[in-house]
Amino acid sequence: MDKIVVTGNGPLSGQIPIAGAKNACLALMPATLLSDEPLTLTNAPRLSDIRTMTELLSSLGAEVTALNDGKVIAMSSHNADNPMAHYDIVRKMRASNLVLGPLLARHGRAEVSLPGGCAIGARPMDLHISALEAMGAEIELRDGYLHAVAKGGLKGAVHELRFASVGATENVLMAASLAKGTTVLKNAAREPEIVDLADCLRAMGAQISGDGTSTIEIQGVDSLHGATHPVVTDRIELGTYMLAPAITGGEVELIGGRRNLLESFCQKLEEAGIVIEETANGLLVKRGGDLVKAVDVVTEPYPGFPTDLQAQMMALMCTAKGTSVLEEKIFENRFMHAPELTRMGAQIEVHGGTATVTGVDRLRGAPVMATDLRASVSLILAGLAAEGETVVSRVYHLDRGYEHLVTKLKGCGAKIERVPENG
Repeated sequence: MDKIVVTGNGPLSGQIPIAGAKNACLALMPATLLSDEPLTLTNAPRLSDIRTMTELLSSLGAEVTALNDGKVIAMSSHNADNPMAHYDIVRKMRASNLVLGPLLARHGRAEVSLPGGCAIGARPMDLHISALEAMGAEIELRDGYLHAVAKGGLKGAVHELRFASVGATENVLMAASLAKGTTVLKNAAREPEIVDLADCLRAMGAQISGDGTSTIEIQGVDSLHGATHPVVTDRIELGTYMLAPAITGGEVELIGGRRNLLESFCQKLEEAGIVIEETANGLLVKRGGDLVKAVDVVTEPYPGFPTDLQAQMMALMCTAKGTSVLEEKIFENRFMHAPELTRMGAQIEVHGGTATVTGVDRLRGAPVMATDLRASVSLILAGLAAEGETVVSRVYHLDRGYEHLVTKLKGCGAKIERVPENG
């Protein structure tokens, strides 16, 4: 097991290329199960979660090949004949539940283990289940597996999600593409990853409209064909690296960055005194003055402030001028990074879903432990701005969401190394 050692080294300067979106790619890959023809994804991120999804799809009978150093994923489900997603693979990653809808659409039945992933809250499957049941599926939980059957195939339905769940929206989009009749999904998630999946499905012959709004309509078709589709830019990686020059000073250009992917986040950064400029290649980010201003944040479904950037934003607020309040409305139990930041000298009080952060003059390096993917990188950001050495352990979480993080930050002047735990 590795650890990452960060030493505060002043302002950053340079360019960071932004990869394709992990969360988009993990939804796009199961779409291969909807067709016997090849599906090829370009601009794919090179992450452990992608390898886990590759392992899962392969276990279902799909052929998955990484090309161009992993930036291209070529898939074929011509021989995908297994409708059972086993616990040993599914437990590694929450997004494994995204094979449920495609398997039901392809086979009329599925057995999918309850998923795993980061320990940031319950994230129940009931939203997925109720939506698929509205389309005619019969689903029951037995021995830790969802046993689903759609006798006579899935049928179009009108269904409203209790919460605008990204995963449930993605499962319905894929399942409804091959259902009989028209499906109307209300209170659908609006994230760019939803639009990206809809774009891919349309390229495969699906009839989808309304993606990017709260009401999506899917007219089922008899079959889907192959396609080649580029994965959208990872807005969470983008936001994370935008915070690097914000917390250290300096200026960094994010290659491939697009403001429209993160408008609410960008507005909060600008409110805090960060300058964001669009360039021919992406976004240029720099701190507008000596001090960052404290700002309040409430996480919300897209287009609101992303929950996946809350931990990183907290790191920035730790040295901001004034007091900020961060309210987490998406996931319970998502302030596990707060005690670790406190070890570095941060002043944070957590009460339920609210964290109050009073800025300090300087953070101090300390040994800290990563608790989940986004918490991991928040500690690294804090280490970049801290005095002395910060040692982040349990960094395997990072490999799920950030490719070549150490290399990208070092390229901008950061003093950061990844070493063995006993090194």
